[in-house]
Amino acid sequence: MPDNWLSKINWTEDGLVPAIAQEADSGKILMVAWMNREALRLTVEKREAVYWSRSRKKLWHKGEESGHTQKIKDIYLDCDEDVLLLIVEQIGGIACHTGRHNCFFQKLENNEWVIAAPVIKDPDEIYHK
Repeated sequence: MPDNWLSKINWTEDGLVPAIAQEADSGKILMVAWMNREALRLTVEKREAVYWSRSRKKLWHKGEESGHTQKIKDIYLDCDEDVLLLIVEQIGGIACHTGRHNCFFQKLENNEWVIAAPVIKDPDEIYHK
């Protein structure tokens, strides 16, 4: 498959682009991660989200350990061509490594961050390290 479509993206100096994962059914933002060219190419090929882990410096197939994969429904590129929006079906209902539905569970209230979403499953039960 020709890679011309990858050249349209305004990659950062280190070859990355932020990717927002949005749940298809609810419209909820699940998480934000990073992709490099290979991650995006694999995401398109597999129709499952593959990200670039900046901390581990390697490709990360979402759900490779937890089983909570993200099935790709659609992929959009923003007007500045520097942010991706992935419309996904979140398998297993958990997107966050903390065991929550999404990564945005801390809410600012009265100048303090409070936990606004429950843990669905204990991360120790999800990740067997």
